[in-house]
Amino acid sequence: MAAIVTGLIPILRTAVDTTTTYKCRSLWFGFLCIRVVILFLAELPFTKLEADFTCNGTRDSICTKACFNRLFQKPMVVAWNFIFVLVILSVLLMELFTSHLRSLAQKRCSQVKVDVELEGRGVEAAQDASKDNKGRTTIDLHRDRSTVAFYLLSIFLRILAECWFVYVLLFWNLSALNNDPYRCSTDLCSQLHVCVVSAAPEKRMSIYALASISGLITVCSVLFCLYAILHYICKF
Repeated sequence: MAAIVTGLIPILRTAVDTTTTYKCRSLWFGFLCIRVVILFLAELPFTKLEADFTCNGTRDSICTKACFNRLFQKPMVVAWNFIFVLVILSVLLMELFTSHLRSLAQKRCSQVKVDVELEGRGVEAAQDASKDNKGRTTIDLHRDRSTVAFYLLSIFLRILAECWFVYVLLFWNLSALNNDPYRCSTDLCSQLHVCVVSAAPEKRMSIYALASISGLITVCSVLFCLYAILHYICKF
């Protein structure tokens, strides 16, 4: 998790110092910051999950380990981090596209001359990007539907990742923690073992926090998709 936080720092610095911007760009990077903080805090109760798992009062027996593997057979923290990387990639997808548009706009502007041709073909050629009052290149989503479509694609991928994340939290992880006490018998140990997970309410609260943030991001993304379709495509 520390590696993810360290790797996110240059991305956030790029978001602050960028020369290209588009609609709600700061919102998406803000959600990334919130997600990484909540993810870091939510992982703390799971750092010693195996040590918190006991069966019949023992922790280190082979039967306890077999019951632990049976109860937590689906990934938890690794799955969380992997899905978060997918969310980052969905944001960077739009960043790469806007960087491409900015590069095209700069090439077109460098080819025009400072005369009447600039007001004719030059302005029309660079219509997908313009300069704001701070000198940054602003992507105008009103002028190009293909740009809007690519923007909606990146948000749709983000929604899919968030929905998958909520599914993993509720149906993989939370269901395992709700199975308390857990009665287990394995091929190695035919005797019935009664197993419990220490600090289960705290672990469940971490999952609820992650699911709430992910749900909030999903709702905001869906609402912005509807807004973009109505405002930029349907022209309402």
